[in-house]
Amino acid sequence: MIHKTAIVDPGAEIGEGVEIGAYSIIGPKVKIGAYTKIYPHVVIQGPTEIGEKCTIFPFASLGEIPQDLKYKGGETKLIIGNNNVIREYVTINRGTEEGGGKTVIGNNNFFMAYSHIAHDCTIKDFVIMANSATLAGHITIEEYAVIGGLVAIHQFVKIGRNAFIGGCSAIPQDVPPYCLAVGNRARLYGLNLTGLKRNNFSSEAIKNLKNAYRIIFRSGLTLNEAFQKIAETITDSPEVDHLVEFIKQSKRGILR
Repeated sequence: MIHKTAIVDPGAEIGEGVEIGAYSIIGPKVKIGAYTKIYPHVVIQGPTEIGEKCTIFPFASLGEIPQDLKYKGGETKLIIGNNNVIREYVTINRGTEEGGGKTVIGNNNFFMAYSHIAHDCTIKDFVIMANSATLAGHITIEEYAVIGGLVAIHQFVKIGRNAFIGGCSAIPQDVPPYCLAVGNRARLYGLNLTGLKRNNFSSEAIKNLKNAYRIIFRSGLTLNEAFQKIAETITDSPEVDHLVEFIKQSKRGILR
């Protein structure tokens, strides 16, 4: 159902069962998947693709041009997956020509009111961003990460899966997977044990992560020495393997 006061461009593709509320504006080159619900006063500009069964609340702004002085008007994209909840006043910008041309949102994410996702970000699945959390450009957030309210994250930072960032934190470097970070400037405060338990990590997986965390962050070893010790003492742990590989691949350095 499309409300009679909504403005839908003839070039937009609207899927089966989509609801579009009063005074919402759907621009050209917008594609909206089946059974997505768009509340009143939402603005979606293209090129933007939105998957199925998303819920977009009033005054959200999706697919506007990036807030980047280097942007020259190219046809960049915003891609949003399925089952995402986008609350009031959320802003998600398209990509830039220099940044790969697209901002990508996965599936089953929850973006609370006033949160902002800038150009060229990649948000994977089951991510939660609390009220007024802010991402600069080119940020990657892995699965099941939780970003607290009023958090600000520096451009090009990567947040690991199942990480938790406490409210009002400033994040200048990468946050390793499974870890808890808080502060301005933030530092690590151990593993996100509550999140790991809520996501049904086994006791063995948590034990291995605790051991790896101690070796990397509490032993006084260099990273290369820590990785060598982990290889010798912790085997058959996909979680630890991901933690180590994430740190090895970090370009901005990691919080400690």
